[in-house]
Amino acid sequence: MPTFTPTERTTLHRRPNRASYDRAVVEAILDEAFFCHVGFTVEGQPYVIPTIHARVGDCVYLHGSVASRMLRSVRKGIPVCVTVTILDGLVLARSAFHHSMNYRSVMFLGTATEVLDRTEKNDALKAIVEHVAPKRWDDVRWPNAQELKATSVLRLSLEEVSAKIRTGPPIDDEEDYSLSCWAGELPLRFVPQQPIADPKLNLATPLPQYVREYRRP
Repeated sequence: MPTFTPTERTTLHRRPNRASYDRAVVEAILDEAFFCHVGFTVEGQPYVIPTIHARVGDCVYLHGSVASRMLRSVRKGIPVCVTVTILDGLVLARSAFHHSMNYRSVMFLGTATEVLDRTEKNDALKAIVEHVAPKRWDDVRWPNAQELKATSVLRLSLEEVSAKIRTGPPIDDEEDYSLSCWAGELPLRFVPQQPIADPKLNLATPLPQYVREYRRP
C-alpha cells in the first residue's frame, strides 16, 4: 500500500496540514535519521531511550545488550512508541511566540518481537551497520557466536505510523510584519568532517571511498 491508514492514535489533530501518511515519505525519514527514541513504560514509570535503528521493508530493527533495561522490557511484548526527528533549520520569526524549526519526523506505535532466528538476527545487525555506514559490513569482522548471544535484536512492524513535517518561512501575526527585526530561515545540514584515523591503524591502510565521500541518504 502506498500510504499508511491513519488511526485515532496517529491522526494529527493540531496542524493536520503538516501530517503525512505517505509510505515513501515515512521510509525516507526513517532511512535518513541516524537514530530513534523508544518510549515505553515499566511498572508505571515511563522511559525514553535513544538507540540506533534500521528499516528493512515494513519492519524496523533495534538492537542492544541483552542486559539493557529497554531490550529486556520491550521484548516481553509491552507497547512502545518510536520516534525519529531530522532537524532541517531554524525558523526565526518577528515575535518570540512564532519562532519554530523546520523538521521531518516520524512516530510509530507497536509491540516489539525478539528476533531469535540466527540468520535474521545477523541480517538485522548488518542492516543496522549499513544504516549508519553504507558498504561498511563487507569490510569488517562479522559478529561471532558469543557476540550474537550478548546482543538482543527486536523487530517492530510499521503499521500505526504518521509523519509530521514543517517547511518554509515563519508565520507571523499580520501586525508584526512591519517590525524591523530580521526574520527568515536558517537552514541546517549534516556535513561530515575530515576522517580521523585510529591511532593504532596501520598507516598503509587506505581510507575507504565510502568514508571519504560519506553522505546521508
